[in-house]
Amino acid sequence: MINQLPLTLGLGPYDHTRDITDGSVPVEGVRLRPLNLPIEEIFYRFTMYREWDISEMSTAKYLALRAQDDNSIQALPVFISRAFRHSMFYVKANSAVKRPQDLVGKRVGIPEWAQSAGIYGRGFLSDYLGIDLKSIKWIQAGVNEPGRIEKVKLHLPEGISFTAAPDKSLNEMLLNGEIDAAMSARAPDSMGNGIERLMPEYQSLEEQYFKDTRIYPIMHALVVKSSILEQHPWVGMNLYKAFNIAKNQSLERLSDVTASHAPLAWLKEYTDRMKALFGDDFFPYGVGSDVGGQINRATLAAYCKFGFEQGVCKRQLDVDELFPKSVLSSFKV
Repeated sequence: MINQLPLTLGLGPYDHTRDITDGSVPVEGVRLRPLNLPIEEIFYRFTMYREWDISEMSTAKYLALRAQDDNSIQALPVFISRAFRHSMFYVKANSAVKRPQDLVGKRVGIPEWAQSAGIYGRGFLSDYLGIDLKSIKWIQAGVNEPGRIEKVKLHLPEGISFTAAPDKSLNEMLLNGEIDAAMSARAPDSMGNGIERLMPEYQSLEEQYFKDTRIYPIMHALVVKSSILEQHPWVGMNLYKAFNIAKNQSLERLSDVTASHAPLAWLKEYTDRMKALFGDDFFPYGVGSDVGGQINRATLAAYCKFGFEQGVCKRQLDVDELFPKSVLSSFKV
């Protein structure tokens, strides 16, 4: 312990990372001090002030910084959170907006333009459905509280209509009819009480979207201060290996039929469904040549395209430049 490198880690509570944060899976050569904070607080404090050494981070924020040649942090291909986002479209109950195509010419609220979920959501509209993003009036505000702001510099394409509403919330504006729809990873407070999903059958639509595109959206990655990797280049691969072990142990727990490792009646059946769709490693890390790595490459390549086209990224990035070279390959026995 005396000779281990002390590092702080900002990370939300996840089953697939808990073996890291509780110390049951050690990171070789590292003594971790985990900080369990709300995800919005983690993103704000690390993006703005770099208060700890290793952090969960929005992939959108990371791509934006890399495209601006900010190399102060580097991501590892450890994808902490991923989720399809057809469920993120909200409308007022009994709205005339009945399907995504009805958003053309409408006012759509977003918590941040450079939010990972929003980039995927707009990519779904533009690339999958063929909707011109310039045909929508975009309004930025906090989901349930006023005052939310963009955290990275934007390079919005010419013709995009974008207005900030710092003194209002999307929940309020949707109920009042000031916007026609909202796109948000976090549900508005009035969901189920005046607000509903635009696509209530979102799960079947998301499965078809994956089959058609091979995109399995990555929301959050693990990032490390570059100064640490420069001084201790071994840290990147050691973190990657440990997080992989923790994740694999989580997948084993979820596939175990002998006990309820999560409070779900048909947990094994759900994991089997995940395996049928994504493969045995149904929450893949890495960008290698295996099935999971190919899914991640396809996802990140599309994401880099969306980020550039939507003005979150100053230039279009390549997947391999997102990660240190030391974690893009490993030894074979």
